[in-house]
Amino acid sequence: MRLQKIIEIKGTIKVLTGLHIGMGNQEIHIGGMDNPVIKHPVTKEPYIPGSSLKGKMRTLLEYYLGKVDKGGAPWTPDSAEAVKKDPICRIFGSANTKFPAGPTRLIVRDGFLTGEYKKRIEDENDEFTVYDVLEGKWENSINRQTGTALNPRQTERVVAGAEFTLHLIYRVFDEEDEKNFEKYVLKALELVQNDALGGSGSRGYGKVEFNYEKPEHKVFNHANI
Repeated sequence: MRLQKIIEIKGTIKVLTGLHIGMGNQEIHIGGMDNPVIKHPVTKEPYIPGSSLKGKMRTLLEYYLGKVDKGGAPWTPDSAEAVKKDPICRIFGSANTKFPAGPTRLIVRDGFLTGEYKKRIEDENDEFTVYDVLEGKWENSINRQTGTALNPRQTERVVAGAEFTLHLIYRVFDEEDEKNFEKYVLKALELVQNDALGGSGSRGYGKVEFNYEKPEHKVFNHANI
C-alpha cells in the first residue's frame, strides 16, 4: 500500500441558524448557561470539532446507503474482506477493531472562526468579542392540559451568520479511493448541508452551508524514491 495523492478541500462553514455543539457543563454557576457550546480552552471562542462534522457525515451516509442497524451502532461488515471493500469503512475507519480497514482516508480538521468574519464584526462594533457570536435561547416544554410552560432552560448557540473554517484531507491509496471521494465524501457534505450539524436539528438548530473551492489534488511522484 502506497499513498498516491492527497485531495484537499478548503473553504468555510456558514451558520444559517443557531448552532449548538455542546461541551457538557460539570459545574453549576449562578446565572450561568444551562447548556453551553464547546469553546477553545485558550481563546474561549466557539469552534466546530472535526469529530462532530466527521461523525455527522458518516451517520448520514450510513442512512443514505441503508446501513444503519437496529442497535444504532456505527456500521461495520461482519468479515475482514468485506470491511476492506466497504466505502464507509475505507473512508471513515472500521468500528470493529477485529476487522481493520487500513488507514482512515478522511481527515476532518477542527473549524475555527474565520479571520474575515471576525474582521467584519470588528468593523461593525469597533472590536470583536466572543459575545458577538453567542446567544442564549430559552426553551421549555408545555403542559398539554394547562398550556403552561414547564422546566424553562437556556441553551447557548453560535449565532446565525458566523463563519468557520472548513478543511478536509482525503488520502488516496488506489483507484477505489479515488472513486469513493467523488461518490461518497462530497455526497456526505451535501447530506449534512441538507440536514443539520450539532444538536437539536429537529428544532431548527444547526443548518449550515459549505462553501469551498474545487478540491486540490496533490499527486506524489515516487519515481525518485
